[in-house]
This record gives sequence, C-alpha cells and structure tokens, in this order.
Amino acid sequence: MSDSNPSSFGGWFASPPPPAAVEISARRVSVVAMSTRTITAQSSEDLPAGVVTPVMNGVNVHDPAALAGAIRSAVERISPKPRRVALILPDSVAKVSLLRFEKVPARTPDLEKLVRWQMRKAVPFRIEEAQVSWVEGVELEGGGREYLVLVARRELVESYEAACEAAGVQAGIVDIASINLVNAVLATNPGASAGDWLLVYVVPEFATMMIVRQGRVIFYRNRPSDGAPSDMGDLVHQTAMYFEDRLRGSVFSRVVLAGGSASGGDAEGLRRQIEERLGVRVEPLDVRGAVTWRDRIGVSPDLLDVIAPAVGVLLRDRPAAGGGERVA
Repeated sequence: MSDSNPSSFGGWFASPPPPAAVEISARRVSVVAMSTRTITAQSSEDLPAGVVTPVMNGVNVHDPAALAGAIRSAVERISPKPRRVALILPDSVAKVSLLRFEKVPARTPDLEKLVRWQMRKAVPFRIEEAQVSWVEGVELEGGGREYLVLVARRELVESYEAACEAAGVQAGIVDIASINLVNAVLATNPGASAGDWLLVYVVPEFATMMIVRQGRVIFYRNRPSDGAPSDMGDLVHQTAMYFEDRLRGSVFSRVVLAGGSASGGDAEGLRRQIEERLGVRVEPLDVRGAVTWRDRIGVSPDLLDVIAPAVGVLLRDRPAAGGGERVA
C-alpha cells in the first residue's frame, strides 16, 4: 500500500479490482467472489465479540489469530480460492473530510502536501503516521475543486492486512464500506441516480450519511452508535436542512437505505421513519440491478445488505450495467 495517492472513487489503490472482496466488521467476515458481473460465491464467518473493535485511534485487531482464522474459513469456502482480494473496512476506522482548494497544485506531490497539511489537525494522531487517499470532488467556480479525503492510521490498516496475509490472501485494494455503497448504487441504476441523492447507511456500530451530486460526494457524516439509531429521523432531517441551507439543494431525487436488514434492527421501521421526516420515498439498496447470481446462491434482504459493499468495490472501474458512465 502506498502512503498516499489519488485514485478512482474512494479506493486507496488505482489497480483494477481483484476477483473477490473481504469485508471485516466487528461482527463478521464476509467474502464475495465475482466473475465479470456475476457473483459466483459468497460466504460469511461470525466473529466472537472483542476480536475486532473498529475505531479510528486505537487497537482494532485484538485477536489476530482469531481474525485470520475467520478470514481463512470464509475464503476457503470460495472456489477457486482467491489469492488477491479487495479489503473493505468499517467507516469508523477512517476520518473522511471534504476539502476545498481555490487553487489546485499542478503536481501530485504538491497536492499531497497540501492535503496532508489541511488534515493534520483533523485527526487524533500524527499525520506522518497516516495513510492518506483522496479523490476529486465537484469543481468549484473559478477553477478550484473539492476533494473527498480519507485518512487512517497506517498501523491500523496494516493490522487488517496482516490478518489477511496470515489467512493466505493479499489485500490489493483497501477501502471503507460506505464509499463502495455509493459505487454500488451508481452501478445498479445510473439513470436513477441523476440529481442530488442521499445514502443512509446504518449498522449497529455507526450510521453514515452521504449526499451525492453528479456522481461526486458533496456531504459526508459518520456518527457512532450502540445500535440502529432511534433518532435517525432527526439525523436525516438535520442533513436535509444542511443540504438546503448550505449546499443549495431542494429535494432529494433519491434516498437509498443500506445496512438496515443486516444490522439486526427494524429495517422497515427505519425506512418509514426516514420517509416521514423527508417526505421522499426511501428504497433499500438492491444490487440485483448490477449483478447476477449463480442459481445456487439464495438471495434475501439480509444477504443483499451484507454483500453490497463488496459488490461496490468489485464493480469499481467496470462499465455500468446496460451502458452509461463508469462507476466513479
């Protein structure tokens, strides 16, 4: 993994996606394998409590052997067994910010220095110890540009990569879940994602909200949680107010809910709560518009939620289904 690089949407590597993805959360390890746009295999392995604690500044992997064993068990149920994978980590391990530069340096090394300088006070650790990645955001009037920046402690990322290596697989791409949920939405139905739209991602440990305009993230918020937040209606309402007041928005063209089923909460109740506060239909993220399954793989709402981040990263840099723009 390079220390920093501009890359395609949200990825810390610019290389093409590998044939499989491993997602690690506090609760499970999930593996998805894909050939072209067909999911060929999927497996999950539950993690005992305390093996992994996804936080931005602290020990994440408390039992490396247990995590490596879970990864190995899940990967070995995939045939053929992948050797190189994309690694997806929880949103809570990284600091995500939107930076605006009125003048953008022409040279990448100069842009890197500027990004690191701006982020040095935004993270609770030394920026010299950080893995930094960025992707171009919206263009600003006058020639400037906004950038979506991801920062994570290098040691933290390496602890997850080491568990993969111990399990016999190499992490060629490392990313966070929500970024690839946006990829999954864009790949599933590009035409339906025109205008300004909102992604709401809810898991027991946190909730993330992202607003996307013309394929670029213009708002990102992550909030820790001990379960599916009971105040999600208030959170999305606050986001909508910011969208109208600060981002010159009006009505969301689309609201997509991800993670609700797999989080163990009341996904339908959560969907209705958000709809009532926004007055906009809320749809679950369904990646079946972007990929197909082999017949032996059963599809349920829980499974759709579990595999969505992996589908997003595996479809990165692939043309959208039915034509259209490439996944950002």
